Amino acid sequence: MSGAWKRGKLGDVCRVIPGYAFKSSDWQNEGIPVVKIKNITGDNSVDLMEIDCVPESLLTPKLQKFVLGDGDILVAMTGATAGKVGKVRTDKPILLNQRVAKIAPAEADAGFIWSVVSSQEYQEKFFYLADGAAQPNMSGGQIEGVEIPLPPLPVQRRIAGILSAYDDLIENSQRRIKILETMARALYREWFVDFRFPGHEQVRMVSSPLDEIPEGWEVKAFTEIADVLSGGTPKTDVAEYWNGGIPFFTPRDVPDCFYIRDTDKHVTELGLSKCASELYPPDTVFITARGTVGKVALPSEPMAMNQSCYALRAKPGIPQRFLFLMTLQQVDYLKTNTGGATFDTIVVDTFRRMKVVRPTCEIVARFAEKTDGIFDQVNTLQRQIHNLRRTRDLLLPRLLSGELDVSQSIEPEVATV
Repeated sequence: MSGAWKRGKLGDVCRVIPGYAFKSSDWQNEGIPVVKIKNITGDNSVDLMEIDCVPESLLTPKLQKFVLGDGDILVAMTGATAGKVGKVRTDKPILLNQRVAKIAPAEADAGFIWSVVSSQEYQEKFFYLADGAAQPNMSGGQIEGVEIPLPPLPVQRRIAGILSAYDDLIENSQRRIKILETMARALYREWFVDFRFPGHEQVRMVSSPLDEIPEGWEVKAFTEIADVLSGGTPKTDVAEYWNGGIPFFTPRDVPDCFYIRDTDKHVTELGLSKCASELYPPDTVFITARGTVGKVALPSEPMAMNQSCYALRAKPGIPQRFLFLMTLQQVDYLKTNTGGATFDTIVVDTFRRMKVVRPTCEIVARFAEKTDGIFDQVNTLQRQIHNLRRTRDLLLPRLLSGELDVSQSIEPEVATV
């Protein structure tokens, strides 16, 4: 069947449209949302939670080609997430910023193109197009030049139909994760920001360096709450250090959810021994500290990490997941207290200067009882997503080669481990 299937360049059947270069004076808190490089996450989605806006007056005919709609395919062109793709989910117009490109199918099935470019294989191909040592960068022309399989259009649609069942399950799990994570963050704010924890009516408020806090709670330096630990990278030109079984976390791997299951790069045991990173256990808090700063994640597997991140290990009496939510709450402070001549950088002294409220051990323990189940559900759903993506990526080449009959229905299986 596949003998007649040809290969071509992505540009033969799609247009790659880089985003618009808005002026610094255009940015504001309200108006038309604009997708930036920061909104392309490491899990094939576009994060619209923290999005910058421009005035509605800028939505002129001149910018119509930069308007995004539901289902549009985006690829990051620059920086730590170069090569990552995401699908837009929106019910209102959104604009596209520079350093991100839209892949617009013209003579191919959109679902088929998404199935190809969202695979791990093609995201890696895009990433290796990027040149420049300090700041990886690729052009629209380079993306259009990537070779892809081009079955006949009816076959493309059948392949897309088979793989869309996996995408539907993935998106459903992502929606459930968002609800659970919103619950956890809201509960943290209610208890530890608004101080509306169980029994708060019977607790007196007292003065502190951070305004009034419940009696018995304390203001501490963040480094009295957690140890701030570093990472490192084994020499990249030593093959024996790489492609092992240990996930190696970098800013490129930051997920659009609490947990990170796997990473783009892996190191060997030997490689780990030759760098400054420990093998950090699950639920260590990772935070990006250079370039793209303030992105926070929890590993669900033991991982090493590079020198652009810190690992936060809670002091006794502080659960890791509580520390994770506390760190998320402090991200704005960390972002506005960076240094560095070329890139924004969080340094250890930033954490030393940062003051936080340390609740009583009893309240922290009660909060952990309330939220551990939420975190466990998020972790389980994230594992399911990882397995669905892996199965889909393995299925795609078998469908393209003709090994599997595209006329047959293939039902996805969901595994939790």
